[in-house]
Order: sequence, then C-alpha cells, then structure tokens
Amino acid sequence: MRLGITMFATDHTMPPHELAIAAEERGFASLYLPEHTHIPTSRLTPAAATPETTGAGEARFLRGTSGDETLHESYARSLDPFVALAGAAAVTATLTLGTGVALMAQREPIVTAKAAATLHHLSGGRFVLGVGYGWNREEAAGHGVVWQERRALVRERVLTMRSLWRDEVASFEGEHVRLAPSWAWPKGDIPVLFGGGAGPRLFAAIADHGDGWMPIGGAGLTEALPRLAAAYETAGRDPSTAVVIPFGTLPTPGKLDHFASLGIRETVLRVTAADRDTVLRELDAHTRYL
Repeated sequence: MRLGITMFATDHTMPPHELAIAAEERGFASLYLPEHTHIPTSRLTPAAATPETTGAGEARFLRGTSGDETLHESYARSLDPFVALAGAAAVTATLTLGTGVALMAQREPIVTAKAAATLHHLSGGRFVLGVGYGWNREEAAGHGVVWQERRALVRERVLTMRSLWRDEVASFEGEHVRLAPSWAWPKGDIPVLFGGGAGPRLFAAIADHGDGWMPIGGAGLTEALPRLAAAYETAGRDPSTAVVIPFGTLPTPGKLDHFASLGIRETVLRVTAADRDTVLRELDAHTRYL
C-alpha cells in the first residue's frame, strides 16, 4: 500500500516544500494540502475538525464576534494549496501532489482549471485535485455562495474544468456556469477525488463526475465501499475504477492491514501542523508503516 502525508500547512508550520522533500526522501508516495481562503470573524458555524498543532508555540484559538464558537487559528493562517504544491513540485521528482481538499464552491472554475492543469503539466502529471463542498457557511458566503446550492455549483464547476482539461474546444452550459466555446491549454487527465462523509448524495456525485473518494480517517469503510460500488453501477460505471484513499489517518498496523484487505491501495497519514523538528519526528515515526 502506498502511504502519503497531509499537514495543515500555515505560515507557522514547517514549509510545505521542505515537508515534500522530507516525505519523498523517506519513501512516502504523496503529499496533500488543505484549503481555507479566509475566516470571517462572525463565527456561527461549528468547526468540522480542529487541526492538531504543537511544537510551534502554544495552540491559539480565534473567538468570533457572534456566538461562542471558537476556531483554531490554523484555519485563518492556511496557505494557498496550489501555490504551496507548486513549490513542492519544483523540489521533488516522484511525489504525488494533491489538494486535500480544495473548496470548489469558492473557486472560479476557469482560473482553477488553468492552475490545476499548469501544476499537473509542470510536475510531470503528478497532480490530483481533491475537492470538497466546505463546512464554513460564513467563509462560503464571502465568495457569494448560496449554501443550499453549493453541491450543484461544485458539480458544474468540476464538469467545466473537465471540459477545459480534455476538449480541443471546451464549453459548458449550466445553471451556474456558462463557458462559451474556448481554447485552453495545457490539457491533462487530472484525477478528481471527493472528500466528505459516506452518504448517497456524495456517492452519487462521485459516480456522476468524480474519480474517487477521500474518506476522513477511514472508519466505516467495510459498510461504505459496497454503497459506493452500487452508486457506480447505477451510473453505468465500473466500480473497480473508483479510487478510495483514506485521508488524514492516524495509523496503526491493524488499521492499515484492514484497509489493505479491502483493496485500498493508498492511505494518507496525518502529521501535526507544527515546526520542522516536530514534523520530522512524526514522519520518522510513520516510516515504520512503509
């Protein structure tokens, strides 16, 4: 099984290009970075998760101007994943580089398609686009996203990007996206993997316009994988082509053996969002599973 790494990269953590070098030197197969563009001070949406942060000073939380909800400051300090991964691409040769995940409801599809295709081209085909719907309503609202429409918006943006990556003359006509017949290069066969919890809506979306699933942690895969396969069959696609990469996993030998028994070919392990010394110690500890 291939093992990759993910870290909540910020301006306080080990720089991602240095992390990429260290991961590749140790034999890890991939590096994935998350995305948050900004965090409005009006904090009403509960956090989906809290990044683990140690070794870079005391963990600090941001308290919003409304409500009692707090949020770890790493969300507001996160680096742009496309720029960070471009730096990682320049100093590595074999490492798969991916977003884990890009918030496509908040991203203009033509510009994002160009950035993804450029990164894929310059890295020699090593880029994977992990996408998600997001959880922070206030953040999405800053991009003009109508929360109830974000899934339909993501679908049309992904389909638009696929046309730009694939077609000699790209175009798309939908409710949210309209792309007149256009030329755009470079082209590329860029995998699109969806993050999110197991459920019929997510699995139907993956079968419709995705290439696979990035389940956080990987709990419940035994029950979920047959449902994902059924969604592929309903869509007329071969279930064996679905890529499943457990993401942000805290490894144990039993857990990784279980994933392998289910046919999982890659798992992405989490390291703490921290300084260089802390991250390197965790990377070294994770090498026991390679």
